[in-house]
Amino acid sequence: MKQINPVVGDWYKRPGGNLFEVVAYDEDDATIEVQHYDGTVEEYEMEAWREMFLTQVEPPEDWSGSFDMEREDYGVDREDGAERFGNPLEDLLNS
Repeated sequence: MKQINPVVGDWYKRPGGNLFEVVAYDEDDATIEVQHYDGTVEEYEMEAWREMFLTQVEPPEDWSGSFDMEREDYGVDREDGAERFGNPLEDLLNS
C-alpha cells in the first residue's frame, strides 16, 4: 500500500466516497485536521491516517458543499440578466 503524506490544501477521497481537505497538519503532535465536503471538521492522528485507504483527488467543482444554501441563493442560474441590461444594438437601431 502506497503511503500518502498529508498536504495542507490537498483533497482526498476514501473508498466510500467521502471527500475532504487537509486544513492543518501538526508534525509535533502528529495530528491532521481535515474538513469534509459537507463542512464538518475532524482530527486524525498520524497513525490512523496511515491506516486509511486514501486517494488524492482534485478539489470539487461545486464549492458550495460546506455552506447551507440552495443553488438559487448564490445566483449562478439567474436568467434575468439579459432582460435587466437589454441589447445595446437595439438602442442604436431604434435611435
